[in-house]
Amino acid sequence: MKLKLAAAVMVAFFAVKPAVAAEKLTVLLDWFVNPDHAPLIIAQEKGIFKKNGLDVELIAPANPNDPPKLVAAGKAPLAVSYQPQLHVQVDEDLPLKRIGTLVATPLNSLVVLKDGPIKSIEDLKGKKVGFSVGGFEEALLKAMLNRHGLKLTDIEMINVNFSLSPSLLAGKVDAVIGAFRNFELNQMDIEGYPGLAFYPEEEGVPSYDELIIIANSENLKDPRFKPFLASLEEAVQFIVNHPDDAWKLFIKSHKDLDDELNRRAWRDTLPRFALRPSALDSNRYARFAKFLKDSDLIKTVKSTSDYAVEIK
Repeated sequence: MKLKLAAAVMVAFFAVKPAVAAEKLTVLLDWFVNPDHAPLIIAQEKGIFKKNGLDVELIAPANPNDPPKLVAAGKAPLAVSYQPQLHVQVDEDLPLKRIGTLVATPLNSLVVLKDGPIKSIEDLKGKKVGFSVGGFEEALLKAMLNRHGLKLTDIEMINVNFSLSPSLLAGKVDAVIGAFRNFELNQMDIEGYPGLAFYPEEEGVPSYDELIIIANSENLKDPRFKPFLASLEEAVQFIVNHPDDAWKLFIKSHKDLDDELNRRAWRDTLPRFALRPSALDSNRYARFAKFLKDSDLIKTVKSTSDYAVEIK
């Protein structure tokens, strides 16, 4: 009788015991929501974050330059950023480190009109090349040109102020550097002007992670980070195994993205997601740091551990 009473008391105890509240975690995006962020959106919509004890809030920035600065200042725990940008910021002594990867290949590309006169990088001699962000894009172009016996002085660079494909289609420039292969190429094709892309990683530029998750260097032991990264990995596995179901889940709360461009971008981005978001390729960071140093974009090449960590 006493055993039955004790059992009943235990059942009653667990029945009324309140559920442990999920840990709030804010993640600043690099831009407005788009297919590049699919693992984050799927982990949120599918309840993976919640299952792992997290209440994740994704915030798109008013200014895309702000998220790394806010993380460095301790105003936010995590942000989506870019590996090239991280190297430069660490060189400027910002306390930032990569803890995870979203998109594990470059998306940047050099694009010309497929039906235009430029069929190879050599054909760019004496031509106009549009860009949006100085420094890094100039370094990419320089390396790509050098591989084909050209220099930056052999072309004319024109700042098109984030109007990449429109400037190319309007004939203001002969090529653009900085076009994302999963978006601009699709946009051009949809508009009836197919593009031809030259990929930096095939033209002398070391490969790098396009989109990464960064944290403050002083906050790497935050217990929320490990389940966050585990959630991303589970979300990526679902996306890869069930791309159509994942797309439906993605647009469920972002109906404005249900159009031809984003459907194509989804298709082209899917194979580029990091299957192991927390895994770190140290050599990749070392090689790219050397490239940036040789391009005079950073002063010194630091240890990989100064740029990135693998949380275990």
